[in-house]
Amino acid sequence: MELRQLRYFVAVAEELHFGRAAERLLIVQSAVSQQVRRLERELGTDLFDRSPRRVRLTEAGQRFLPAAREVLAAEQRARATVADYTAARADRLRVGTSTGMGDRLDQVLEVLAGQAPELRVELASAPTAVRLEQVARGELDAAFVRGVEEGPDGVRLVPVWQDRLLVVLGARHVLARQAELELAELAALPLYLTARRNNPPLVDLVVGACRDAGFEPVPGPAHSSLQDTLAALGAGTPGWSVVYASHAVQLATERVAFLPVREAGGHGTPLVLPTALAVRRTSPPARLGSLLDACRAVGASDHES
Repeated sequence: MELRQLRYFVAVAEELHFGRAAERLLIVQSAVSQQVRRLERELGTDLFDRSPRRVRLTEAGQRFLPAAREVLAAEQRARATVADYTAARADRLRVGTSTGMGDRLDQVLEVLAGQAPELRVELASAPTAVRLEQVARGELDAAFVRGVEEGPDGVRLVPVWQDRLLVVLGARHVLARQAELELAELAALPLYLTARRNNPPLVDLVVGACRDAGFEPVPGPAHSSLQDTLAALGAGTPGWSVVYASHAVQLATERVAFLPVREAGGHGTPLVLPTALAVRRTSPPARLGSLLDACRAVGASDHES
């Protein structure tokens, strides 16, 4: 039994005329007659009494008509459910984020709210590799990633801005009195840094910059949370760490100092990680352009400031 057979049957039942039913359905009369006959053969009974003068429902047809209408109504409800879902998705973006985005994320969301106030953004945090796979599978519409050069199959990376890192010291440390410092000045202090497996681009950047500055960083204690690290440094524990400049704005406290790194003699490795938006190569969401525009606006403000 096919849905089109039910539609043809209901049309004939309501018109009580095969010709008018065909006109209503915008098909030829022979197709209507043929499909209704097939339906009757499948059901094993006639649904219409046919005569040269009139067409009328048999008792079986009268009993079958409400059920047929119910099936067609269910089809319409099912289609409407999918249509509503699709429409809702058109005004929703699922975006993967990472720790330390700080006021960058605030700025993007603010610009986006101004450009597309009807757009609902759902944020989800996960490790970088997980975010990239979620984009590839369509579970996320986009994801922010730092220091990644290539995504999985089906994912492309759109550069959006450069994230600068600041050195964090206890506010009472003598180096904290400077406006900026060189990495070599930190050679004797333990470095509080996450394990490489947690953030390879960040660790490789910082350790590489230290080596370029002429020293091997002294490993600090086993990594805990950033909050614990800041508390330890703020309490006077010798050591240093790094945070993204955009995050430092939200972490500001009198107990720690955030200092930019000055390249010695114009040489060395800048403490900067590129940030990109990972998106699907095919079938990107319709509203992705609004998010990209917001990211470009925030990135452009770096050059203006």
